[in-house]
Amino acid sequence: MSIFVIGFYTLLLAASTAAAYFNYRQAFMLLFSLTLVSFVLGIIGGAGALQWVAICAGLLALSAMISYAFREFLILIVSDNLAKELRTAPLTAAFGMFVIFTYAIAAIFAPMIAPHGEAEVISSAFAPADQNMLLGADQLGRDMFSRLIYGARNTISLALVGTVLAFTLGALAGLLAAVRGGWFDQAMGRSADVIMSIPSLIFGLLMVSIFGSLPTNPAWLNLFGGNAGQADFVLGTAMMVFFGMLVGLLVLATIAENIAGWIVKGAIVLGIVVLISMAMSTVFNSSEIILILVVSVIYSPRVYRLTRAVAGNVVVMDYIEAARLRGERRWYLIRREILPNSAAPLVAEFGLEFCFVFLLISGLSFLGLGIQPPTADWGSMVKENATLISFGEITPLIPAAAIALLTVAVNFVVDWMLFRSSGLKEQ
Repeated sequence: MSIFVIGFYTLLLAASTAAAYFNYRQAFMLLFSLTLVSFVLGIIGGAGALQWVAICAGLLALSAMISYAFREFLILIVSDNLAKELRTAPLTAAFGMFVIFTYAIAAIFAPMIAPHGEAEVISSAFAPADQNMLLGADQLGRDMFSRLIYGARNTISLALVGTVLAFTLGALAGLLAAVRGGWFDQAMGRSADVIMSIPSLIFGLLMVSIFGSLPTNPAWLNLFGGNAGQADFVLGTAMMVFFGMLVGLLVLATIAENIAGWIVKGAIVLGIVVLISMAMSTVFNSSEIILILVVSVIYSPRVYRLTRAVAGNVVVMDYIEAARLRGERRWYLIRREILPNSAAPLVAEFGLEFCFVFLLISGLSFLGLGIQPPTADWGSMVKENATLISFGEITPLIPAAAIALLTVAVNFVVDWMLFRSSGLKEQ
């Protein structure tokens, strides 16, 4: 029996003992049962058909132990109110938080964690795993483990920015439609219906195919004397400013009550939009900005629908009418009355939208229209190494598993948040 197996069962038994000592009955039953099941299946199927069942049982037991420990760690470092909520969180939600935390650390500190460069060729094509390459090499001889880490940074950052932009646009439109009503509500509702009637992947393929060729268009490059870097920066900034102005108009329509308010607040919003647009143009290239804008257009109507429905139920409440009779402005109603009473389902929806955007970007990259090489991306990594599946290699499944694991983890957390916001109690 290897040292790893001995250590694995030692940790499980220690965790079970600690759970029993501190009277965590459910945790003890789960950990001890998984320890016993994995041990029995390991003996029965160590060299037979049940070997993978034993491995899965062991991984499940290890995941439960890590989730429990991570939840207790969070309880120690957060505020008392949040700690009270975390104590009721199931192990599935704790597991999701742990996975999200791990992915975030890998994405933020990718250059420090990855043993090799993102596009560094260090071996022959499809070289097997060794001490220098934990997961082997890809079709060009690049380290798969390093590209997996860099892919977390690239894929998650694009998905997060696209989700934030889609959520901002959809939530502002939904809140404003609920408060204003009338023609604005009807126009936004019909626009959302038109966009939602088109399948997301087909719409994404169409939009990226049309606008994705702009950065390499010869006519566009000639305007800047063939300077691709300058042309890329100007195009990315222009697109972000244009789209930001649409968001800015929604913000102004929400917070401004008169012409004077439009002028003063409009100048402030315009300045903020330009600064944010230039900052994003230095981080992402124009093709990535096009991808961000496309996914934000695709998924903002979904956010609008939910926000409009939730805010519409709040607007008809008596305390909203009382606030209007007091002469409160529209921005006050949204900020102090409507939004706090609509936040719980919207926060949960943010997690779901992130999953949708994340999967769409990965799908577009798999089809060759998303993040372009040599930039690492999980979707393109599956495509580049797909030929190995016919040889029985699991290399293409590693980035696919990373995509699936993050999606499942986010859904675990979202399910818990939806359960909390529903007001239901566990029996």
